[in-house]
Amino acid sequence: MKTIEQLRIEVEQEIIGLKYPDHPSDLYAPIDYILGIGGKRMRPILLLLAHQLYNKDFSQALLPSVAIEVFHNFTLLHDDIMDKAPLRRGNDTVHVKWNNNVAILSGDAMLIQSYQYFYDLDSKVLKEVLFVFNQAALQVCEGQQYDMDFEIQAEVSMNSYLKMIEYKTAILLAASLKIGAIIGGAPSKESDLLYSFGRDIGIAFQLKDDLLDAFGDQKIFGKRVGGDIISNKKTCLYLQALERSDKSIKMELVNLYSSTSVDDLTKVERVKEIYTQLNIPAATNELIDKYYNKAMESLLLIPGDKTELIRFAEMLKSREN
Repeated sequence: MKTIEQLRIEVEQEIIGLKYPDHPSDLYAPIDYILGIGGKRMRPILLLLAHQLYNKDFSQALLPSVAIEVFHNFTLLHDDIMDKAPLRRGNDTVHVKWNNNVAILSGDAMLIQSYQYFYDLDSKVLKEVLFVFNQAALQVCEGQQYDMDFEIQAEVSMNSYLKMIEYKTAILLAASLKIGAIIGGAPSKESDLLYSFGRDIGIAFQLKDDLLDAFGDQKIFGKRVGGDIISNKKTCLYLQALERSDKSIKMELVNLYSSTSVDDLTKVERVKEIYTQLNIPAATNELIDKYYNKAMESLLLIPGDKTELIRFAEMLKSREN
């Protein structure tokens, strides 16, 4: 069985081997750029980890794993425009390096390319794989719309927020695992358990991302710390703070999120002070533990050597970037 590190090398080599036309350069150069600036490669690695539970020869799963990574990066190009994000993995975002129109069109091309990487799958599994992939792709879009809706809604419940991050982030991790299992020949019950594992670990991952966005080290995190606060995103930290605060603090938080006169640095520092006073980091870590434990319950029901999947989950839980 190959380790996470060995599978990451396999994925990177496959991505490096992708060839793009030279022209039109403003269509293909941004694709090469976004895929070339790195990333955790979580989704393709999860696909291959699930596959090797049932079949150690993952040659048929490599290109589908790349499909997932290309699709994921397509969503990042578009998300970064919507969020007006200046940095991605410590580098300029595509819309900053080029412009919005280039980022949109290059993202569209990546979406089309992601489907091309499923072409060589055996017809016995192709239909089921595409069903899982299409369902996940649509839910990612739904999750992004929920996220945008929350920006203009006066009130957002924690349950609504958890559903949003399930769709926007966790579902693609879940689908990666299920697709890998299907290609590897897993029984449907076990591919469903892997999907549940991926969904719950994906929610834990996004909750950790929310926490790092406010309290991480920017040099390690690779994105602007405080970006969610500056963008007025109603993350789990913000929603928990509203639930725990008294009337005056709640009013101050709401005003900070609606003000156009407070400079970004002052806003970020004051919101973080409020989060710290209300013990929000600890509360968020408790929520992360809850979903991590749910994920592990599903994983432990699956037979076989799950050492690397357990390692993967632990790495996501303890990550700093």
